[in-house]
Order: sequence, then C-alpha cells, then structure tokens
Amino acid sequence: MRLDPFVSVDETPFSASRQDILTARGTPARSCRNGVGLNELDYEDVVYRFQDCGRLEEVTMRAPILTLGGIDIPFDALCAYLREHDPSTFEKADFLVSPRFGLAFAPDCPLWVTALARHCLDSWRAI
Repeated sequence: MRLDPFVSVDETPFSASRQDILTARGTPARSCRNGVGLNELDYEDVVYRFQDCGRLEEVTMRAPILTLGGIDIPFDALCAYLREHDPSTFEKADFLVSPRFGLAFAPDCPLWVTALARHCLDSWRAI
C-alpha cells in the first residue's frame, strides 16, 4: 500500500467518487451497507467505503508493507513506527489510529490497513 495521507491510496485519490471506483474497477465482489452506515464496495483485495452522498471515507487493503513518504514499513513494525512518529496516535475499538498519517489498523488482524479521509478522524475519535 502506498499512502499519501489524506490525498491518495495507491492510484486512488480521496476525491474519487463511488462512480469513479466502479468505472475504474468494475462490479465489486460484494456491495453492502456496513454497521457504521457506510456503503462498501468490496473487491476482496481492497474495500472502499463511502458516505451516502458518495464521498470516499476509507480504503482498506492488505498491506504487508506500507509505503509512507518514501519509507517502506513492514506491517509488523507499523505499531512501533506510529508510536514513535505520531504522538497523537490513539486506540479505539481494538484499532490503532494515526491522525498524522490518516490510517487505522488492528494489530491483531494482520496485514489489513485502512487509509482514512481527513474528515472522518472525528468519527474515529468518537467511537
């Protein structure tokens, strides 16, 4: 996963709409509304989550290595990296959330990392 915090995940900008994703990737393996009211397009290797208005909120994908600012961080080193480089990192619902880098992940759920849009950080704090 290549993350430019709050800007893009791999080749997908956070400005992408639901329709942009459907046009680029085609029909997802699954599409549903999740337990927190976001609409998901699940392509098995990546899940895009949108608000009802179509604004992209989160992108979750397997990330054995996260590339962040030109630095490659293996998943098993991610927790330590965040604690060292983002003092605002906090824990919510078994997730470690980094406001500086705009990501969340569950250390006990290997390899899955969620990139966050800046506007959804308050929702994570409120969990």
